[in-house]
Amino acid sequence: MVSRGIRGATTVTENTADEIIYHTKLVLQEMIEANDVTPENVSHVFISATKDIDAVFPARALREFSGWTYVPVMCMAEIEVENSLKNCIRIMMVVNTNQNQAEVKHIFHNEAITLRPELVEKRGQ
Repeated sequence: MVSRGIRGATTVTENTADEIIYHTKLVLQEMIEANDVTPENVSHVFISATKDIDAVFPARALREFSGWTYVPVMCMAEIEVENSLKNCIRIMMVVNTNQNQAEVKHIFHNEAITLRPELVEKRGQ
C-alpha cells in the first residue's frame, strides 16, 4: 500500500450550517465510495473553506459517517486569490491504497468542477 491524496471540492449558495454540511457530506460520500475508502485506511483529512463560509466547520460532515470518529480532520482557511472561486469547500483525504495515481477518483461538485475540469472529464469516460 502507498499513501495517496484524494481531492474533493464543492460550492454552496448560502452560508448556512445545513447547506455547508449537506454539500460537504455529498462530496465526502462520493469520494469514499468511488475509491473504496475505509476509515482505517485514512491517515488524515484536510478541509479548507473560502472566507465567505463561516457558519459551521465543514469537517462536522465527516463526523456523521459511522466509524470515522478517530480519523484526524482539520479545517482551515483557503488562501485568498484574486478572482478565485467563492463559497468553496476543498477536501484533501490522505489514504493508504493499492491504487496508482491515475486510478484515484477525485470528486468535484457544483461550481467546483471548474477547479480541475480535466479530472471531471476523466471520470465521465
